[in-house]
This record gives sequence, structure tokens and C-alpha cells, in this order.
Amino acid sequence: MIACFARWPCAGLIAAALLLAGCFNEPADKTTEEGDNRLRLAMLQPPRSALTPLSDDAFKLSRWSTAETLVVLDALGEAKPALATRWQQLDDRHWRFQLRPNVHFHDGSVLTAASVVNALTVAAHASPKPRILDGVRLEITADGENAVLISTAVADPLLPQRLSSPQLAILSRAAYAVDGVVNPVNHGSGPFVLRSVKGTSGATLDRFDDYWGPKARLAGIDVSFVPDGTARAAALRTGAADVVEAIPVSQAPLLDPARVHEVPMPRTNTLYLNTRQGAMQDPHLRAAVRDAVNRQQLVANVYENRADVAQGLLGPALPWAAALRKPVAQRVDARAPNGITLTLATFSDRAELPEVAVYLAQQLTAAGFTVKQVVREYAQIEADALAGKFDAFILSRATVLDSGDPVAYLYSDFSCEGSFNISQLCRPEIDRALQQAAAIPAGEARREAIMQAERLILATDAAIPMLHERVIQGESPGIRAVLRDPRERTLIASDTQFDGGKITD
Repeated sequence: MIACFARWPCAGLIAAALLLAGCFNEPADKTTEEGDNRLRLAMLQPPRSALTPLSDDAFKLSRWSTAETLVVLDALGEAKPALATRWQQLDDRHWRFQLRPNVHFHDGSVLTAASVVNALTVAAHASPKPRILDGVRLEITADGENAVLISTAVADPLLPQRLSSPQLAILSRAAYAVDGVVNPVNHGSGPFVLRSVKGTSGATLDRFDDYWGPKARLAGIDVSFVPDGTARAAALRTGAADVVEAIPVSQAPLLDPARVHEVPMPRTNTLYLNTRQGAMQDPHLRAAVRDAVNRQQLVANVYENRADVAQGLLGPALPWAAALRKPVAQRVDARAPNGITLTLATFSDRAELPEVAVYLAQQLTAAGFTVKQVVREYAQIEADALAGKFDAFILSRATVLDSGDPVAYLYSDFSCEGSFNISQLCRPEIDRALQQAAAIPAGEARREAIMQAERLILATDAAIPMLHERVIQGESPGIRAVLRDPRERTLIASDTQFDGGKITD
């Protein structure tokens, strides 16, 4: 697939359109009713780890609805039943999960406590561990045939949310080889069976007729991995794909607006200011930076109005944040920079960030700073950023991790012991607020505590949130019920269908 697209000339959109039909995976027979009921999906990245659920490839399995977890998350981040129908916290460290009855894996085996114990035990002892289990120790035992007991080394009120991570999907026992390899092909439990994977080219899925929930309306999914953004957009425009991931901002205006759908991402572009050394130690100069940033200009000129102006660290992908946000009190006043030099750094891996840096440099220069820009690949700049070698650093940062909760991000970036504390920020009151939020079970009280921590962080001007990114998803006019998920965990579902679609037997 990559070789196919590498032959396209830069301006060869006509040639690209002609090649698309040959490059995209097609069902063997498109002339039958069943063949016409197959969805063609163009995805951004090919598998990096042979689709093992213990890696980020797990998100592909969940977006295809082939692998399932014990719980799922709703829009507020609350845990809801999936392969587990209910759960109970027995004490601070022990939980009991009741399993859904009559669930069949794609290989014909049945979901039991033993299969759940096996899957989660493999994940808990994997090297490297799934990201959601970093620093977490789990013990899983069967409680009869249809329930499991899960214990944690320390109190963890977010355990159900952790178990929603696609990296903790439950596959049949046959998926797990003795050498540690995990093979999801024909071993999931979702409404679609993963039948084959064609390396970095594509994958094929068929409807699973023995699914425990509503039967899929599509006959199957034919996946193509298309790293080139222009190619993905052309696939939607020419009809070579029915659903397309991650349309580039530059390509969206070239498409029929009815085919383009923007979904808020839990990702914020933030300007981190060094509070420990250099000019940004001065809170009045940090306030001058805060006042100089023109967010609307960045959204309009860099993102072509396909992003949201930031009001805080947490954006519209967390629908509860705006309603709970209160004005930041006791912010210091700005003082004139009078030519003070500021080193502004970012990385080139995300195409928009160097352009953001150019606009920010202009805004800060107009405010009276002298700006020196540094742009490198992320691998070459991360260590210097974490060591505090820049006055200011532009970062596109995910604000919720695999649990769907922002506390881990806030702790990592803004606590005294945070492992990703680019601002070098250390305030006892912020640490206390984050510790308080972390101890509260999921729900309204936890969300209110999170927003209190955000207010304390924003009051320092150590981080200037600029904008919240969106993911641009392409859908052909004839497809219905494609999921638009800010967390990018789901995409094709049981009720996804073509116009007038019905289950074809």
C-alpha cells in the first residue's frame, strides 16, 4: 500500500484518482447484494505491532468493533457495561465484576471467568505493559464461572475506567501464545470478525452472526491503511472509500462539506512557560506572554477555523468542563518586556506546530519581546524541553489518557513530581488539589475537583492553553450511524449501515 501511493506525483490528483481503485482493498465480489453491503474504510496508520491489543494497535481493533473490553465509557467518562454487566467495589483495593452470559468468541469458545483472568493476567505481566497499567499492579482471580475478582496494590477509584482501555480487550484463550505473541485474528467477541490482516496494506472483517448484542447490519469491513493524507481525501472524493480517518485540514476545503465531519479531540495546543529559570521565572512576564497570545489568529490562520479557541486546559471533547469552569482569580498584571529575549521552541513532527511558532513569535515580538525560535524533530527536542532549556515550548498534548480521565495528564504536567513537567512548575497547593481529585471516585465531585486544580494551574500562567484540536472524519453520503468519537476508540458499530440498509443473510 505505501509503495502504491509513493508513486504519485505531488500534483497528480487525477492520476491518484485513477490508482485508488487498484490500491484499496475490495471484497472479492462486489456484484452480489452481500458484497455491496461491505464498508470500505481508509485508516491513517498501518499496524505497528501486528495488531496485538497490548499496544496502540488495540485502538484499531476497537474502532472495527472486533475486540471488546469489560466496560466502556460514556461521553462523561463514566463506566458502562460491556462484557461485564455490573461491578462492585468490595473495599479500597478489591472489586468484583460479573460477566455477561452467553458471549461467544469468534473461534466458537465461550467467555468465562478463566478467559478473562487469562487475558488480564497476560496484560498485567506484559513487557512493556499496556500504557493504562503503567505503575499499576493488578491481581485477577476467578470467582466461580461467571465473575472475576480484581485487586490493586493501592486504592484505585478509577479501576473500572482503566478496564475500558482497548489495550485490555478480552480475547479467547487461543489468541495468547506461549511465546507472548497475541493474535486477534478470529479471537475477538465483537459484532465483526477479524478474518485476515494483509501486513501494512489492509485488513478484512466479516459480520459475526453469533454476536451477543444486535447483529451487524453490514456484511463486513474492508480496511486499507493509507498514511498519505492527500490520498485519503482523494479516496473519499472519488468514492474509493466510504469512511476515511483523519482528513488533513488542508484537504477538507476540497471536499463536499456534507462528507466532512469535525469531532473535538481531547488534545490541547498549549504554550508551556519555564517557571524555574530564565525570563519566565517572573510571573509578570508570564502574564505579558498570556496577554500577547492571539488565539483566534492561530485558529483562523493555521487551522483554517477547524479548531476551537481554548478557554482552559480541558476542551469541548470533555463536555462537562465548560459548565464547571469558573473565572481564574488573582492573576498578576503584565509588565512590559522591553526587548527581553525569549527562546520559543517546538517540534516539526506535527505539521501545524512550526507554523504556530511563527505566528506566536510575531505576536510576542509585537508585545515587546525579542524571540528566538528553535524547531527540531520531537525525538531530538524532548529531552531539552523536559530539562527546562527553553523559555517557552509549544506542545500538542492529549488531555485524557486511556482511562478517559484528565487527572493523570494534570499530574504528569503540573505536579512537583510530574514526569512531563515542561513548565518546571511546583506549587504545594496544586499538588494538594490533584491528590484530592485523584482520591475521589468518578462522578460529579471528581469533575469539580479537577476543575479546581485547573484554575490553580491557570492562575500561575505556567501554561497558556491556545486551542483545542479537532479530528476531521470523512463519510460518504450513503452511510449512516458511523460513530464520531472524541477518544477515537469507536468508529464502525453494529448499526452502521448504508442508506436503506438491512441485514443481508
